[in-house]
Amino acid sequence: MKWTSIVAIYSLFWVFSAFLVMPFGVRTHDELGLEKVPGQVHSAPGNYDPKKIATRATLLAVVLFGLYYANYVNRWITTDDLDISRLIGI
Repeated sequence: MKWTSIVAIYSLFWVFSAFLVMPFGVRTHDELGLEKVPGQVHSAPGNYDPKKIATRATLLAVVLFGLYYANYVNRWITTDDLDISRLIGI
């Protein structure tokens, strides 16, 4: 696999991971007992921490990409394994 493919696929895993971990641990101002700014929506996060999200996303992306790359090298699951027509007898 070329290094450019590795960077592109890892980037996709990272973005997917970032959206996946973003809602975990987020609390609203009401839940934290903080004062709201006038005009602020009630569901706005009160403890948004982009560093924590980036760290979690990076760790998850490394694990997911590691599994993907191990599968690529060892060929545990191939496209032939995913052939639906063969499974249903068409």
